[in-house]
Amino acid sequence: MTSHDIATNPLLETWDTPFGMPPFDRIRTAHFAPALKAALAAHDAEIAAIAGNPEPPTFANTIAALELSGRALRQAAAVFYNLAGADTNDELQAVERELAPLMARHRTAMFLNEDLFRRIDRLAADAGSLDLDAEARRVLERYHLAFTRNGAALPEASKARLRKIAERLASLGTQFAQNVLADEKSWEMVLDEADLAGLPDELRSAAAQAAGERGHPGRYVITLSRSSIEPFLQYSARRDLREQAFRAWTGRGESGGETDNRAIIAEMVALRAERAKLLGYNSFAHFRLADSMAGTPEAALDLLRTVWTPARARAEAEQARLQALATAEGGNFEIAAWDWRYYAEKLRAAEFDLDEGRLKPYLQLDKVIEAAFHTANRLFGLSFTERPDLPRYHPDVRVWEVRDADGGHVGLFLGDYFARPSKRSGAWMSGFRGQEKLAGDIRPIIVNVMNFAKAGDGQPTLLSFDDARTLFHEFGHALHGLMSDVTYPLLAGTNVSRDFVEFPSQLYEHWLERPEILERFAVHYRSGEPMPAQMLERLKAARTFNQGFATVEYVASALVDMELHLLGEVSGLDIGRFETESLARIGMPKAIVMRHRPPHFAHIFSGDGYAAGYYSYMWSEVLDADGFRAFEEAGDVFDPATARRLRDHVYAAGFRKEPAEAYRAFRGRAPSPQALLEKRGLA
Repeated sequence: MTSHDIATNPLLETWDTPFGMPPFDRIRTAHFAPALKAALAAHDAEIAAIAGNPEPPTFANTIAALELSGRALRQAAAVFYNLAGADTNDELQAVERELAPLMARHRTAMFLNEDLFRRIDRLAADAGSLDLDAEARRVLERYHLAFTRNGAALPEASKARLRKIAERLASLGTQFAQNVLADEKSWEMVLDEADLAGLPDELRSAAAQAAGERGHPGRYVITLSRSSIEPFLQYSARRDLREQAFRAWTGRGESGGETDNRAIIAEMVALRAERAKLLGYNSFAHFRLADSMAGTPEAALDLLRTVWTPARARAEAEQARLQALATAEGGNFEIAAWDWRYYAEKLRAAEFDLDEGRLKPYLQLDKVIEAAFHTANRLFGLSFTERPDLPRYHPDVRVWEVRDADGGHVGLFLGDYFARPSKRSGAWMSGFRGQEKLAGDIRPIIVNVMNFAKAGDGQPTLLSFDDARTLFHEFGHALHGLMSDVTYPLLAGTNVSRDFVEFPSQLYEHWLERPEILERFAVHYRSGEPMPAQMLERLKAARTFNQGFATVEYVASALVDMELHLLGEVSGLDIGRFETESLARIGMPKAIVMRHRPPHFAHIFSGDGYAAGYYSYMWSEVLDADGFRAFEEAGDVFDPATARRLRDHVYAAGFRKEPAEAYRAFRGRAPSPQALLEKRGLA
């Protein structure tokens, strides 16, 4: 690409779109590689200038300069990685594979730059005598810690090895994620009318639409999107088809072909262990948790094991009841993993007179979005105005402008709610731009990505209660990004400890279950009538139903993740055998499978964001269960004083304080784990 092409590349321009929204209509796949390579080179030059500055190091010419550097790279990379996850294609995936080692090499080179570290180290040593405010001191502290944790103080031979490890891990993580997506895209179960026994109307409609999109008009298709596969397993009366679908779902990433991830896992675990040893830690888990709320793997394991024992006992009792139900219906078989959701749904319907088929008509996607916005308005004074005029990267994406109680612009919120083959599975929050004040009053552009099954033309999309909870969860993350109010990008929004980042999102889920919300927004899509009071009561009564199962499938995943990353020496790892032996040690019930089996455990292998950190959801759940009690104790779940403390010390505070200190500032004390056990019905 010529210098002229670089100059006209939309990814490298200063965007004059409203609110600085990326000009998606002008961005093409061909723009990404040249833009990112040019931005990497520009950032390299900026880092070299900072490191080589002949002036003595100051906060302004070193730390603030680093925070101001890399603007073009940050802008282009935000668009690239968001599209790579939410709307990818073969060409974009090829660019991703090419760029993964380049991005890793660039990041590692910065952290291993001796001249740059010497300046930061000098500032850290003199921090007590520098005239810095609390936030600036925190940024300096976090930069020094990041450099030391990435090997800046190591001898050159160790640094050279760290560079190679980083590049290889980046390539492996990218390939892992692409393999899982390929397996999800390629599998489909084509059904005829005779195969639909037990399926509710909305699932039939979604399956018919999926069939049309995949070239099977007049038939029905179940895919490996969670919004398709889970309700199929929940309702299909065909045990043979449930088994077929379940084995495909849990077998992603271990096909034995080109998309098999088992060798990738073995290499990644070995490389992580080697990296940790080079940095002076016993294992990757020790390295990862040294900079977390938990502090040590032992602390995280203590929590997981405390919950595991009552959860397993509860799950075993649940299984006995499911077995009794299946036997009573004439089932001459032992309950298997592909039976659990089906019989659990039957049992829930019988015990609580509550089934998803009767609940879903009251949970319209648009109304649940409105409920999430209303909750944010009541708690924090935020308002949301849809902006169909703004650019978007896919026709399904919706955009809202967010304003505060005084009418000031807070940021933009994008909602990308529907499953499609170009999107990886799951649900997540990300950003096209983060908040900061260092380079001006820069407001965030935040996106929530979901994978709900899209309804047919003219029909409203209806959600399960779990879907609605997921929407509230991810919107809690979005608020953490939108409400950020810090000066430095390093500390902004969700850039906090992994075992604290889930606290704002999991806390936000509590408001979905409140009658104040459900009575107003859970209305029937046809009649407009609110959810009947009796159904609300039954919904509340069923809150802890099947929690043994839910807790066991999660905790098993967290324990296997931790045990895997506690390995100090790794050679010839057989991940299938490791999984089997780990689950046998903890007494995993035969009829329950890990929520994420290793070959498709993207949280821990598509990157290292949650590696040795999957426990963090439960660690944060201790905080959210205890934290919501602050509102209950105040006698009002929208109590203004409590909401103000939550905003000031959590949602708006970024990483200005250590998480334990931030929680105490909000709650007035440390959290109590008892609230978690009670929330899950395990006390």
